[in-house]
Amino acid sequence: MFNGFETLAVETPQVRFSGVMGGKGPALLLLHGYPQTHLTWRFVAPALIENYTVVVPDLPGYGDSEIVERDGPRWTKRRVAAALAAMMDVLGHDRFTVIGHDRGARVGYRMALDFAARVAGYASVTVIPTYDVWQTVDMGFGMGAFHWFMLAQEHDLPERLLASDPDAFIDAALKGMAGSLDRFEPEVLERYRAAFRKPSVRHAICEDYRSAAREDLAHDTFDKETGHKLACPVMVLWPQSRSDHGKTPLEVWRGWADDVTGAAISGGHLLQEFSSADVIENLLPFVERVAR
Repeated sequence: MFNGFETLAVETPQVRFSGVMGGKGPALLLLHGYPQTHLTWRFVAPALIENYTVVVPDLPGYGDSEIVERDGPRWTKRRVAAALAAMMDVLGHDRFTVIGHDRGARVGYRMALDFAARVAGYASVTVIPTYDVWQTVDMGFGMGAFHWFMLAQEHDLPERLLASDPDAFIDAALKGMAGSLDRFEPEVLERYRAAFRKPSVRHAICEDYRSAAREDLAHDTFDKETGHKLACPVMVLWPQSRSDHGKTPLEVWRGWADDVTGAAISGGHLLQEFSSADVIENLLPFVERVAR
């Protein structure tokens, strides 16, 4: 699926990272979201390797990226961002551009805030900051994104519920995002399912959502109230049908950064999978401007 790439296998004190990497030139870090793995970038990443080093890991605890340091604080976006920065250290990349979708986009903007000197640019695919999501929650959001609340419940009730039928749960999640499971290649769908069958992956996902309702929100709130913004250029891509209480994602992000560009793209939540040509068309000029 990733022609021209090699296996990514990097061990840090906290995480054994798995994924793929390829190309040469300034580094791009591509981060996936829930409930997927690095495979979500299978159409976009190959279009970037001619001029860039493209690093595509599974997030800590997701896919095959194993968390080896299980003690300590929850795996918040801040902690995940620090672990990914350590991974990029091992790979020899002091500065890089971050492109994230869904949960990976939340990790990405936390990296841009916490590691400003290292992040040359940041692109968000379908995401606005966690702080702004919680400010606009209503019945429609709750019905469409019930997992934000279910998975955030205290350990270990969500884990027990997911264990009863992991395939049914991830199939429902992916169907809601894609419209039909038939849109996924059979091998990709099976690999998404296989990852979700692992108790450790389901636990990492629950911790991801628990942090969004607790620590991540607190970190975002502090940044918002103190005027701490992303110092790097920002690009946001979102489905044309999306509106956050009358605001576009572009307008929301302009409250978090001074240099924000973006575009609405035809498609649903999984733009990088099912509207990949449009994503690539928008990403390439942005990356050419910021990557160094």
